[in-house]
Amino acid sequence: MDVGSLRRISLHVAEACSVENVLAKVVEGLASEDAVALARIWLIGPGDLCDECYLSAECSDRTQCLHLAASRGTSSAGDHQAWDNLDGLFRRFPLNKRKVGRIGATGVAELLPIGNGESPWLRDPEWAEREGLRAFAGQPLVYRQEILGVLGVFCRRELDEGEFEWLRVFADHAAVSIANARAFDEIECLRDQLELERDYLREEIKVTQAFEGIIGESPPMQKLLRQVEIVAPTDATVLIEGESGTGKELVASAIHERSQRANGPIVRVNCASIPRELCESEFFGHTAGAFTGAASERAGRFQVAHEGTLFLDEVGEIPIELQGKLLRVLQEGAFSRVGEDHERKVDVRVIAATNRDLSSEVDAGRFRQDLYYRLTVVPVEIPALRDRKQDIPSLVAHFLELSSAASSSKPSLRKRDLLRLQSYDWPGNVRELQNVIERAVILSEHGRLRLDVGVGGVKPTPGQARGEASEVLTEAEIAELVRANTVAALERSNWKVSGDGGASELLGMKPNTLASRMKAMGIERPRRKS
Repeated sequence: MDVGSLRRISLHVAEACSVENVLAKVVEGLASEDAVALARIWLIGPGDLCDECYLSAECSDRTQCLHLAASRGTSSAGDHQAWDNLDGLFRRFPLNKRKVGRIGATGVAELLPIGNGESPWLRDPEWAEREGLRAFAGQPLVYRQEILGVLGVFCRRELDEGEFEWLRVFADHAAVSIANARAFDEIECLRDQLELERDYLREEIKVTQAFEGIIGESPPMQKLLRQVEIVAPTDATVLIEGESGTGKELVASAIHERSQRANGPIVRVNCASIPRELCESEFFGHTAGAFTGAASERAGRFQVAHEGTLFLDEVGEIPIELQGKLLRVLQEGAFSRVGEDHERKVDVRVIAATNRDLSSEVDAGRFRQDLYYRLTVVPVEIPALRDRKQDIPSLVAHFLELSSAASSSKPSLRKRDLLRLQSYDWPGNVRELQNVIERAVILSEHGRLRLDVGVGGVKPTPGQARGEASEVLTEAEIAELVRANTVAALERSNWKVSGDGGASELLGMKPNTLASRMKAMGIERPRRKS
């Protein structure tokens, strides 16, 4: 190995951006030299193959070891076998054990002769003799006083001290390139993660703008909100069940916002919209070159949701072949990217949602039973709109406000329109109601809300079809109706606000909410005449 060759190899290494390319150029460049039979790089990483490691009996610290990361060389025998495999006996080395482990632990380089009975440390002396090996040079890869790994070179001739020193300089340059490539990879990964978070935030803003909160004071909704308040502070996995359009994403947001992870991200995934062949990559990410089209590394949804919440909408659509890996993340918080051989740890709370009967899917063999049990730690069911029709006036008022602000039109709400809306069963639930109101605002004329024919099954009355005027309530009149209804409930309950038979129960609202309404409207119990 002459100085010019090492300089040339260093220049090629410096041009590489990814860690994988840096390692490949180092060992390929060294292995191209006539004197080099085999060049290898081990990098320090977490202990991961302890039970099957060839050197496990010699390992005293299983938290970290040296991982074989690159290997190049060719046999001088007739078959010219390539030594590029990373799965051999020495794919892992315990730190401070044997020659490579000692270099990795101490950072002290070693130049060892081979042959003539001077290499008892070799596992296979016959291999060394057959290949004509005469020296082993091991250099630590050190960057800013941190040992990154070990560069090991088997040579077919002896190396002098000058060559060994130049190899030291080369190893220092290689260590810098590895550290820079790692930083570059991390920057690329963070950029991808930020782009994903940006997309998720845009989606969340759309949801927030469309639904600023869960609206409803009916008993079914109050029961739901109590469930949310109970489960939110925990880290339990939640399965939200309900028909399409009931607002499962709103409930997931409410749970996240009331949890200890509220400062972390909430990442929404519609499992039904991801192609089956891309599901694993979308959830867990992939390395560069993991499959056709994977030009660069990509962070998956679980990594983006670290220390936050991952909302899996339509979880029943996840392919059964991926459900085992999902179960492992839920149980152990560990996963591997596609094309990656080491594990990553993640801290994510999972909230799933479905409009399917998952127990039936389990019986049909389309959904894993163990995953079903893991997801249903806390089941939460959202009522259909037809089961909470008393919430329709509040929902309509909310959607009217949103739609009017967007269109600069402020149509008034007719009492008969509200009654017609409450008489419909709403198979599309809240989403269908919102669409009907948005369309009615767009089609409104002269300040009149027009519920068009065929929209949501809400038909116009004969009077409307002829363009006749109908009763319109002002905001003051609606407020008076609310006040009169509240007083009627109080009188029927003998002015009992809370408890069984109280006015809050009759009105389907919380006692505190009723008390606030009474104070705001100046409603007081009449004094008895003396």
